[in-house]
Amino acid sequence: KKFAYTLIVGELISKFKQAQKLTQLLILTSFLITFIITRIIVYIDLKSTNINLPIVVHGLHIHHLVPGIFLLIISGYVGMSFWNKRRIHWAMAILFGIGAALTVDEFALWLFLNDVYWEKQGRFSVDAFLIIAAILFIAYSVSEVYGHKTARKIPIVSRFFKPQKI
Repeated sequence: KKFAYTLIVGELISKFKQAQKLTQLLILTSFLITFIITRIIVYIDLKSTNINLPIVVHGLHIHHLVPGIFLLIISGYVGMSFWNKRRIHWAMAILFGIGAALTVDEFALWLFLNDVYWEKQGRFSVDAFLIIAAILFIAYSVSEVYGHKTARKIPIVSRFFKPQKI
């Protein structure tokens, strides 16, 4: 069983490497997993009297969108700077998905400039997550079916697909 599992996982990874879809898949899965884990952790913190998970520095509660923003900035910059180094690029894709999830999970905080995470307005964060997850999934699916050839036919997009000399 273990050998079959390893063989299947290896085949999937090689397929994604060949199809150059691994970056998109890493962003999508890390985004989904991080959002779910974050919601669970915050819920446990809300219901538990023994656990106090928020990060507090000098009496200031640091919301999880703050490390999310830093992850987005750093992973975006490093990922674009080292676009030709696959492993770095893939690691940055994972960090980008994590940062995006942490940031989107606090979308209601951006919108209302108030901590409404568990209030009625907090639903905006879940809605934003669902919309972004759907967009990422659709983009992944469309690129899987059509590749980037279809995008190159769109005039404004085609400017970004010019061959680069290395």
